[in-house]
Amino acid sequence: MAQITKHFDVAIVGYGPTGATLANLLAECGVSVAVIEREAAIYHLPRAVHFDGETMRVFQAAGVAEQLNEKVRVNPGMRFVDQQRNLLMDWPRPQGIGPQGWHSSYRLHQPDLEKLLRDKLTSRDTAMILTETEVVSVEDQGEEVTLYCRKAGDEHSTMVKANFVVGCDGARSLLREAIGSGMDDLGFDERWLVVDLLLKRDRPDLGDHTVQFSNPDRPMTYCRSPENRRRWEITVLDDETDDEVLQTARIWDFLAPWIGPEDADLERSAVYTFRSAIAQNWRKGRLMIAGDAAHLTPPFMGQGMCAGIRDAANLAWKLALCVNGETGIDLLDSYQAERAPHVRTFIETAVRLGGLINTMDRDTALARTEADCDGKARMEFTSPPLGRSDLASLVVGNTPHTGHLFSQPTLSDGQRLDDAIGYAPVLVVRHKLPRDVVPAMRVLDGEAHPAFADALDEIGANAVLLRPDRYIAASAMTQTDIKAIAAMSLPTPYKTIIEREPVK
Repeated sequence: MAQITKHFDVAIVGYGPTGATLANLLAECGVSVAVIEREAAIYHLPRAVHFDGETMRVFQAAGVAEQLNEKVRVNPGMRFVDQQRNLLMDWPRPQGIGPQGWHSSYRLHQPDLEKLLRDKLTSRDTAMILTETEVVSVEDQGEEVTLYCRKAGDEHSTMVKANFVVGCDGARSLLREAIGSGMDDLGFDERWLVVDLLLKRDRPDLGDHTVQFSNPDRPMTYCRSPENRRRWEITVLDDETDDEVLQTARIWDFLAPWIGPEDADLERSAVYTFRSAIAQNWRKGRLMIAGDAAHLTPPFMGQGMCAGIRDAANLAWKLALCVNGETGIDLLDSYQAERAPHVRTFIETAVRLGGLINTMDRDTALARTEADCDGKARMEFTSPPLGRSDLASLVVGNTPHTGHLFSQPTLSDGQRLDDAIGYAPVLVVRHKLPRDVVPAMRVLDGEAHPAFADALDEIGANAVLLRPDRYIAASAMTQTDIKAIAAMSLPTPYKTIIEREPVK
């Protein structure tokens, strides 16, 4: 016997950070959403421990950034050291507020984030959460999708119907299987032991930086997490079994150079296989995947969770436009076209970092990076642009800045840009528009908000049209092009999604 629930605009399978963020962004757009999660509650132990300023900006759009900011720790950066703990390479992270309106690197306790996201979603009228519920099968019927679900301990099945379904259901994704997608292996496959500790007493000597111990025999990583949490990640050798390295005595042997049971309690230990892979197909009809269902990255850049959050930010506004009938579902073709090349760049960089950790000595460090004035090595990484898609041609064609992330200046009244605009598009111009131009979207100018002049100077443009995810849809230099962007009848992907009071 099946109990039929009401119809939803979007159903999300999986209630981790990616699924919860996507659900909040969709609800912010007024989209009705059902989230289906097989577990009863948040997993209470540490998992992801890092995110960046762009990701915090997405959490800002989801409505949880200010609360999250009270629970995280700003990360000072990463250092590579040799067996004698001599510095091989330094990767500092700026400690001030960065161009995204937040710090560039944070450490977190994942359950803190998940609770904030879930509490926020629970407060929204357009969302329903089904926990202890497993999706058994998915059927795309052309105009809608039916998910056949079963609640734990219940002999009855539940049918959830939705216009679209997104699988945020992890590396063994049922939705990826339903789409029929294979995975492209990018060449990294290693077992690592992850150990989380709770300090019994302060240990400032351990330091606040992430430290990569480049020991060719057994590379390790140390991470400082919020409050008294500390993490070590330790390579598992080919001839070692998972059971062997998970023995408590063996774990303390690994950690003996730094810490012992008199200093800390063992909170969690697990062996993970770190992989690098990208799904070949992220969408089929009305079915999509995001997060670990779509891509897997080694942890050396701390970008695994960030990649899923970027997926959510890219996809939510597009789904909202499709749900509202403002555009055809072909718009969703742009999702993989834009995100897959972007995430591939991060994965490939993480794989190279993993190779450095495994093989690095001082000569390698200096050969592979530029030396700074102290003779130490420093690595820099610039966030890549989105992949090219047909979406750009719907505006004015590809312009030099299309697909690049725009900064988040502070407005004259002290607000951050995104707080003033919301998860919606905006045109940013250096000078006020001529009186005879009636803009088809919200406009902010550098005369009223001088910080925009600096932001436009940085990219060499006089105007940018920003998407809801704050990537640049189009840029312009001449008054003619600016007027064309401002006065055009906006293609549906760039119509305002959320009605808010205009910003002066």
